[in-house]
Amino acid sequence: MQPAAGTSGLAHRACAQNERAKPRPGLASLGERQETAAAEWSSGVSFEFPDNGTDEVGSGELDLKEPCYWQENADFNRIFLPTIYSIIFLTGIIGNGLVIVVMGYQKKLRSMTDKYRLHLSVADLLFVITLPFWSVDAAIGWYFGKFLCKAIHVIYTVNLYSSVLILAFISLDRYLAIVHATNSQRPRKLLAEKIVYIGVWLPALLLTVPDLIFAKTSEVGEKYLCDRIYPHDNWLISFRFQHILVGLVLPGLIILICYCIIISKLSHSKGHQKRKALKTTVILILAFFACWLPYYIGISIDTFILLGVFRPRCSFETMVTKWISITEALAFFHCCLNPILYAFLGAKFKTSAQNALTSVSRGSSLKILPKGKRAGHSSVSTESESSSFHSS
Repeated sequence: MQPAAGTSGLAHRACAQNERAKPRPGLASLGERQETAAAEWSSGVSFEFPDNGTDEVGSGELDLKEPCYWQENADFNRIFLPTIYSIIFLTGIIGNGLVIVVMGYQKKLRSMTDKYRLHLSVADLLFVITLPFWSVDAAIGWYFGKFLCKAIHVIYTVNLYSSVLILAFISLDRYLAIVHATNSQRPRKLLAEKIVYIGVWLPALLLTVPDLIFAKTSEVGEKYLCDRIYPHDNWLISFRFQHILVGLVLPGLIILICYCIIISKLSHSKGHQKRKALKTTVILILAFFACWLPYYIGISIDTFILLGVFRPRCSFETMVTKWISITEALAFFHCCLNPILYAFLGAKFKTSAQNALTSVSRGSSLKILPKGKRAGHSSVSTESESSSFHSS
C-alpha cells in the first residue's frame, strides 16, 4: 500500500523538523530532535490509503516506520555523549586549570603570547564546565530548569566562538613575531592587550543573542528538552551559516594563511630552533583542522538537506546526524589539546609549571625575580622568541 500524495513530504518534515542536525548545545541533539519528531509523528501525522486494495510497497515505506530510526540513535547518544563529555571534562579541567594556575603565579613575567594562552585557557575551561550538564541531558533529559537552559547555552556559545577566535589571534601574533620580528612589538602589544577584547570576546557575546531569545525548555512525553526553538527553518539556516562562517571559515583562513607564511619563512632558515618551530607550526594547523573540519563537513551537508538541495532517505539523514554527534564530540577534544599545543610545548612554561607546583605543594607563594634579574624572561620579543614557539 502507498500513502496518499504529499504524506511522504510531511513525514520527512517530521523527521527533520525543529533543530536539524547539531547534536549538542546551541542546536538540538539527535535524540531530542528525533524524540520530538516521533511525538509529533504519533500525534499529528495521518495516512490515507487508496481503495484499490493493492499490497504494493512504494517509496513511502520508510515513512510508515518511526521517523529516521530515532530510538536507535537516541540510545547511541545516551551512552556515547556522556562518556566522551566526561573524558573531555576531566582532561580539560586539569590541563586548562594548570595553565591558569601557572599564569597566575608568573603574573609579572607574562609575555604577549602568555596573555593569549590565558585567554584561551579561560575560554576552554568555561566551555568544559558546561559539559556535565549536556551529559545529563543526553542521558536522561534536561532537569535544570529554564534559567540554566539559557545560561548554559550562553556560556557554551561564548566560549565556543572565543576559543576559535583566540586561535586566530595567536596565529596573527606568531606571524608578526616571526615574519616581522624587527618592528612588530607595538602591533603585537595592541593585539594582545586591547584588540583581543573587541575581536574575540565582544563578537562571542553578541553571538549569544539567539540563545537568549530562542533557548528554552520543552516537554516531550515524560522528558524535558533544552533547545533553541526557532519559529521557522529559515532562522535555523541563517544561524547555521553564521556558525560555519564564524566558527570555521574566517578563523580557519586566518590560521591557514598566517601559518603558511610562517612555514615559508622558516623553511629558508637553518638551525635546531627553526626546525622545531616549523614542526610545531605544522602540528598546530593539522590539529585545528583535524578536530573541526569533519564536524563542519557534517553540518554543511545537513544544511544542504535543510535547504532542499537534495532529499536523501531517512537512513542517510540518520547517518549524517550520527556523524555530527561523533565528530562534534571529538572536536571538543581541541580544548584539551590547546594547553599541550600552546603551553606545555614551551620550555619556559614547563619551568614555570614546575616552580608553581612546587610552590603550591610547599604552601608558599612563587618568588618573583627582581626586574633587573629577569631580562631573559622579558615580555619584549627577542629574535629567539620570534623564531620559535618553544621559547615563549
